[in-house]
Amino acid sequence: MINKLKVACVIPCFKETKHIMSVLKKIESDVDNILLVDDGCPDKTGEYVLNRNKDPRVEIIFMKKNLGVGGATMAGYKEALKKKVDIVVKIDGDGQMDPSFLKDLVSPIVDGKCDYTKGNRFFYLKDIKSMPKSRIFGNICLSFLSKFSSGFWQISDPTNGFTAIHKNALESIELRKISHGYFFESDILCKLYLARATVVDVPLPAVYGSEESGINVPKIIPIFIYLHIYNFLERIFYTYLLRDFSFYSLNLVIGTFFMSFGFLFGVFHLMVSLLSGIAATAGTVMISALPILIGFFSLMQFMSYDVNNTPKIPLQKLVQKKK
Repeated sequence: MINKLKVACVIPCFKETKHIMSVLKKIESDVDNILLVDDGCPDKTGEYVLNRNKDPRVEIIFMKKNLGVGGATMAGYKEALKKKVDIVVKIDGDGQMDPSFLKDLVSPIVDGKCDYTKGNRFFYLKDIKSMPKSRIFGNICLSFLSKFSSGFWQISDPTNGFTAIHKNALESIELRKISHGYFFESDILCKLYLARATVVDVPLPAVYGSEESGINVPKIIPIFIYLHIYNFLERIFYTYLLRDFSFYSLNLVIGTFFMSFGFLFGVFHLMVSLLSGIAATAGTVMISALPILIGFFSLMQFMSYDVNNTPKIPLQKLVQKKK
């Protein structure tokens, strides 16, 4: 236990026999339960641990088929909730995350400052220097997309899998709707925003060794872009149109309408001019440009509000007040 709070550690595994035992040995005694999820491992990681493990806290969950890292993590989350734990930490089995930083990760949750924490490998410049350049560039792109879709504009390193979540936040989201693939870290941020849970980045270093990434970057890029756009539209609809229609919702509606009208009107008359060879009049240009300008400033006002509309009060405090 950490400050009288029961903590469980979920470790999704797929081909992790090289690193898993060293990861388990580094998990300190403050953790009450260690749930290792064998995600249909071809190298039988679960059996490998079962035959070598002497830690009574370790429990192996065998999945009948491979669900993906997100699916395996959700299975671990569900089992952790059954054990009535207060905080669930998720850590990978490939050795890239140092379990000795677990206390730093859960500390903001224990102190009641937030509902969900995640590691940030890009906080300190000295850590960034040791990273592959491709990861740095990829993180810049993914961080912006994640900020845009999730609404947590203060969060970086969205694909960091070293996370901790309070039981109240975990119970507030539908685990069955979380992506089963590598997108699940970004997806859970979007679901937490809809639940109005609070999220904090914790600066933590990453360890790069002999582990091999299973991510096919060219394949997942279009999938990630599509899912981020979908989550953005879902978030905007539920937050500003369904849950709370306000002045800023009008900014969004008006801005979208005027921008769309101005753009479509301008494109239509541009095509007419190109086909007829007759230049558009100044009035026609103004009818296109003015709505675009109005729409642009309306959307900028909305975006300014959205950036500052991140959840402020942790769910764990709200639930305590209700009780």
